[in-house]
Amino acid sequence: MDLEARIRELLVQFEADAKSAPDKLRSKYVGREGLLRELFGIVARLPADQKGPAGRRVNEFKAQLESRITQLAAARPVETKPSVDRTLPGSAPEPGRRHPVYRVWDEIVCIFQRLGFDVVYGPEIETEYHNFEALNIPLEHPSRDAFDTFYIEKPVLLRSHTSPVQIRTMKERKPPIRVLAPGKVFRPDKPDAGHSPMFHQVEGLMVGEDVTFAQLKGVLELFAQSMWGVETKIRFRPSFFPFTEPSAEVDVSCFICGAKGCAACKQSGWMEILGSGMVHPKVLENCGIDCEKYTGFAFGMGVERICMLKYGIPDIRLFYENHLGFLRQF
Repeated sequence: MDLEARIRELLVQFEADAKSAPDKLRSKYVGREGLLRELFGIVARLPADQKGPAGRRVNEFKAQLESRITQLAAARPVETKPSVDRTLPGSAPEPGRRHPVYRVWDEIVCIFQRLGFDVVYGPEIETEYHNFEALNIPLEHPSRDAFDTFYIEKPVLLRSHTSPVQIRTMKERKPPIRVLAPGKVFRPDKPDAGHSPMFHQVEGLMVGEDVTFAQLKGVLELFAQSMWGVETKIRFRPSFFPFTEPSAEVDVSCFICGAKGCAACKQSGWMEILGSGMVHPKVLENCGIDCEKYTGFAFGMGVERICMLKYGIPDIRLFYENHLGFLRQF
């Protein structure tokens, strides 16, 4: 193709595009991948004696286009930002809100504080002794397996329940003892609708002279009625825990259907909420407490489970996904 003819075509095309943004014109025509590359291709195919003059002509045309682009850029109206009325009131940021798990945590703690329980805390990184041995959990117990416990380096681990706080408290205090131990716990569970590798527990302990199972029942009944209403009933089912004897699972009458039977309670009218029992004499002995003189009871519950029951939440994973649509409901 004749070089001059192609230059004229590009000039006509450029003027047709002159209303485009200067950056677009520069990229389309004189940029690294612009249309002027075609002209340098024509020069490369010319005889050797014509390449010099042709190359100078292309460079002149390139300079002409760059100058024209600069003129067009200078002639474009300057875009001004819209004015701001500084007298208008500012928009307040959306306030934070207490996470539903910690709302229920606070409610549980408040109920037991009214019943005279002190709140105590302990380390999340524990030893096998406090997490297992002192709680009468034998070496061969499956919960001590690495499949059920996060070991850091034996005998150090992430606590799998807040019961070690009870052990530390009984070693530090003399009866009477009445404490509540809330906190995070860790287990290598595969996340699903009902399990999480990190969750929250609240455990209670009462030790003194003549502490009875009837007192345990009275405390838990008051808790259930404070949490779900005065019409709530509880029942105890025999169970087994190494650190309590006797042991019992505790159910509450379904507060969703009024104990008539629904999908939430699987038509039974009851919902399981916690485990409990009388403190095993060996646990008292391990903490230096005379099991002939003193008795005690203990109980423990998962805060997420209580929260799921209270608000009708079907999947524990919703608590940890930070979805604002979910969190704004609380």
